[in-house]
Amino acid sequence: MYAIAAHFNSNHEVPPIDEQHLSYKLHLATSKKKAFMTDFNRSKLPDSVRSNGATPNPWWANAVVYQIYPRSFQDSNGDGIGDLKGITSRLDYLADLGVDVLWLSPVYRSPQDDNGYDISDYQDIDPLFGTLEDMDELLDEAHKRGLRIVMDLVVNHTSDEHAWFQASRDKDDPHADWYWWRPARPGHEPGTPGAEPNQWGSYFGGSAWEYDPKRGEYFFHQYSKKQPDLNWENPEVRKAVYKMMNWWMDRGIDGFRMDVITQISKTVDKNGRLPGEDGSEIADLPVGEEGYSSPFPFCSDGPRIDEFLAEMRREVFEGREGYMNVGEAPGITPARNEHVTDPANKELDMLFLFDHVGIDQEGSKWNTVPFEVKNLRDRMTEQQEAVRKAGWASLFFCNHDQPRVVSRWGNDSDRDSRELSAKAFGMVLHMHRGTPYIYEGEELGMTNAHFTKLEQYRDLEALNGYRQRVEEAKCQSSESMMAALALIGRDNARTPMQWDASKYAGFTAPDAPVEPWISVNPNHVEINAAEEFDDPDSVYTFYKKLIAMRHNSATISTGEWHLLAADSDQVYAFTRTNGDDTILVVVNLTDRSAALPSDVAELLSDGVSDPQVLLSTYDAMHSVKSIARGELARWEGVVIQL
Repeated sequence: MYAIAAHFNSNHEVPPIDEQHLSYKLHLATSKKKAFMTDFNRSKLPDSVRSNGATPNPWWANAVVYQIYPRSFQDSNGDGIGDLKGITSRLDYLADLGVDVLWLSPVYRSPQDDNGYDISDYQDIDPLFGTLEDMDELLDEAHKRGLRIVMDLVVNHTSDEHAWFQASRDKDDPHADWYWWRPARPGHEPGTPGAEPNQWGSYFGGSAWEYDPKRGEYFFHQYSKKQPDLNWENPEVRKAVYKMMNWWMDRGIDGFRMDVITQISKTVDKNGRLPGEDGSEIADLPVGEEGYSSPFPFCSDGPRIDEFLAEMRREVFEGREGYMNVGEAPGITPARNEHVTDPANKELDMLFLFDHVGIDQEGSKWNTVPFEVKNLRDRMTEQQEAVRKAGWASLFFCNHDQPRVVSRWGNDSDRDSRELSAKAFGMVLHMHRGTPYIYEGEELGMTNAHFTKLEQYRDLEALNGYRQRVEEAKCQSSESMMAALALIGRDNARTPMQWDASKYAGFTAPDAPVEPWISVNPNHVEINAAEEFDDPDSVYTFYKKLIAMRHNSATISTGEWHLLAADSDQVYAFTRTNGDDTILVVVNLTDRSAALPSDVAELLSDGVSDPQVLLSTYDAMHSVKSIARGELARWEGVVIQL
């Protein structure tokens, strides 16, 4: 996302009008709105309302964030991979949508083992995506439109090709203790099975320890073996990280989204030994079905995490204005979220919690169970209640690590069901208290990829997971694993952005010399931005309304949240209150009609008139009639002014 360009496809040859007339229409519509300044169309929250407990209220309390997965957003040069110039060319679209912040997944120099989350140089742009000059152009053009740029930052680990790691392979180098190095288990030959320092398994399959013949020791990696964990116990590591972060902030970015940041502190005994190491005072967990124990309890929300985050705030953010920092937070409970995001504790502005996106998984990630409204409501309630007095919530269902919500929990089997369920889940999410995040294409109702063959997948987690569970551990059948990948695999979110109905969905030119790095979803012919842009009933238009409501209503952005219909199997309902102003949100999150819950019906006993309906997944009159009958149609959601 950088620069914008007077032409939506400025780096492409203009294709035949019969192939891209819709994309051209989209370009014309957005290019007329270059004066649209997102930052200035968002109302300032009055001092009389409270957001996270800070005074004055932070600017992001009524903002909306849009996540871009750069390699899948827009290809400007025909190499099949999205890039910075491509993002820049779409800035007018994003400004029209009304979002405030663009979060970019990593664009740093990287071997791309894990699509950029393995960084080899923090202060350079990978040639796949462009140059530092392209990044500067993006920043400049985004800021002209009132859009802020937040960069994804990975500092729990680096690439094994990073200069720091290469130096650490020498025991006599000053970087020797910058990573978690350990000798082989006593009595075992280094590099042979059983010689690993403990029995921890990687989240991407296999052992979490990799032997390095040059150093003659093992290094720890929670993720890919090409992603060694940094040793944050070493103050020199932290200094180097903060120096790099300041370099980016000084360059003009507006903050960071920090990948798995709550895993930077590990649990060790008084002698610095990890659980399960020879001589450690801390016992490891039992080995699971894949043949390994889990490092998760010992590497998530560790004993020094608050100390490290507070130090980072002091060294990087203190004295700056207009920034936003958010952390991905494995292992963090809602109660801990309150502490970390309470401005009095000076750690992070927001965290991504994961308990609500695990409600359809049991035991292993790949063991899926049916979606139940109650489970989602329970988890979201815990998150909302935890920040009632202080702190803030991040609101998301989709991102680069999660499948498309409309396929996961909604119904994508036909157009009506897809659009209705996409709107229903959008309404539920955006009407909560916190900062909403939209993942690219979510505003169009994009669906899962519906891949049927393993060779269609590109994600390291998916490929390693299949090998580990099906071929090696034999703890899951090929059929059930493929079904799980089709439902929740990460590549479902990574297919190219669907801009129009042309051959490659407008992601790259129809006559590009190479195909996109991952297949375009065939349904882009029906689901695309050009089709939806001017359609008053589209998912895109619905999302524009959700964003505008947050910008302009202090009740929606900061008002108190109160749960209703706590026992309903179908309906998710709550109120938002700010002083004398109260709105009711009631959504049927199922594919069948639902009776209006009794406590909701009581609130509406005097009936509802058309002007009271602020938003409906159908239309105002449809919802007025539904409520009069005491029911909600399938996927019917309505926001009502009480």
